[in-house]
Amino acid sequence: MDEWVRQAEAWAGQAERWIRQQPPEQIYVAVAVIAVTILVLLAASCLKSSKSNTIVLSGLSGSGKTILFYQLRDGSSHQGTVTSMDPNNDTFVLHSELERKGKVKPVHVVDVPGHARLKPKLDEFLPRAAGVVFVVDAQDFLSSMQAAAEYLYDILTKATVVKKRVPVLIFCNKTDKVTAHSKEFIKKQLEKEVNKLRESRNAISSADITDEVELGVPGEAFNFSQCQNKVTVAEGAGLTGNVSAVEQFIREHVRA
Repeated sequence: MDEWVRQAEAWAGQAERWIRQQPPEQIYVAVAVIAVTILVLLAASCLKSSKSNTIVLSGLSGSGKTILFYQLRDGSSHQGTVTSMDPNNDTFVLHSELERKGKVKPVHVVDVPGHARLKPKLDEFLPRAAGVVFVVDAQDFLSSMQAAAEYLYDILTKATVVKKRVPVLIFCNKTDKVTAHSKEFIKKQLEKEVNKLRESRNAISSADITDEVELGVPGEAFNFSQCQNKVTVAEGAGLTGNVSAVEQFIREHVRA
């Protein structure tokens, strides 16, 4: 121990002599560089720690959001669920990662009820979302297509979603059913419906739209690749536990 102390004192003495030999201007520059480096590291650390871990499950009532919530949390459908009127809100390690070695970052998942009267609930969570999963009933898609497109349009034009580049996954649920539509079909139909909504709403005075961002490229038919935030489409089945596409989406945007 004494030897280490003597060595440290010797190094300190050498450093002091070197500093005394340097011009004052050079010392000031070195101190400034060190100070800026420390500030940058602190800022990066704060940004990393403050990054959101919230994933919002959205979509119409009956699309399967609540079953998806339980599959992600418990690996079970809980024997199916009834339509919820209050958000399911919990922070947990994904069930598929419970056996994973090492520290795994928990995810805050919010299942927002899809009833029209409860849409304001969605606005509470979107500003802090790291990602949005929009769940579509692939089996009963045609009968709910217009309503689903309107709900999706509202999300994609939210200033809080666009400005923060919040990624959106359109999850085509219940594709295990024989009568379910494919994700390609659902994607094309939703794009067509959103395009209709864009054209009709663009005719409204901008003064009447307080929290909307215009979608797409003027003069071109709308498609999801035109969105400022990334929009992807995947398929699965919450009831059978086929939710790997959602888990992958979550881990892309909430690092483990």
